[in-house]
Amino acid sequence: MKCLGYIPPCIGMTGVKGQNSVEMAERRAAVERMFSAIAPRYDFLNRLLSAGRDRIWRREAIRATRLPADGRLLDVCTGTADMALETARQFPTATIAGVDFSGPMIDRGRQKADGAGLAGRVVLSVAPAEALPFPDGAFDAATVAFGLRNVPDRCLALAEMRRVLKPGGRAVVLEFTTPPGRLFRRLYLWYFHRVLPVIGGLISGHRSAYAYLPASVGEFPPPKELAAWMEQAGFRDVSYRLLTGGIVAIHVGEKR
Repeated sequence: MKCLGYIPPCIGMTGVKGQNSVEMAERRAAVERMFSAIAPRYDFLNRLLSAGRDRIWRREAIRATRLPADGRLLDVCTGTADMALETARQFPTATIAGVDFSGPMIDRGRQKADGAGLAGRVVLSVAPAEALPFPDGAFDAATVAFGLRNVPDRCLALAEMRRVLKPGGRAVVLEFTTPPGRLFRRLYLWYFHRVLPVIGGLISGHRSAYAYLPASVGEFPPPKELAAWMEQAGFRDVSYRLLTGGIVAIHVGEKR
């Protein structure tokens, strides 16, 4: 099964020639601008549009890392650092790094870490998921929450997560999916495509950003295919479980 991002097939930017490389760079820049624009209202809208469930999903994803007490965790596509801060709450002696391609998102995350007194334990920086600025084997766990579908080369991002993990380290991917149950799926898709973009657009002032959300989820592969991507990236014992009726999935894999 091929791993497809915004371009086919599964290759990194160094393997793309001509227009594909340009298209990938343009896509990355457009998505970065979009997230930077909604950064001021991002956290509020996450709570509102998920009815607060996003906190529970992140909590479960961090538990799935099985991070050692004094371990090191990397959160990829960290946004405003909700995953990083949840890690700090669950593992009070761990150290956490977070990266995101949006400077305004990172700025907001740093403000939150400073306000929580975690500036020394939570270190955030601007960097793309496909080129993580860390050495091989630097972390005990790596996470990405609601961010992998926004990465142009998702296969390269998964490979980078594996690279920076220690042997036996866990990668955890938390991502939206489409509920399998027929009745709930119909209700969910109505909300996701008709209600969410309107509310998100009115509050954020950027309706296109909240129209992008359901479109990107619809384009993202189902859980079984994402599990196959992780196996292709070299992870072993890959598994996943659905939460909240199948709105989201938590995938877990270990570095070989």
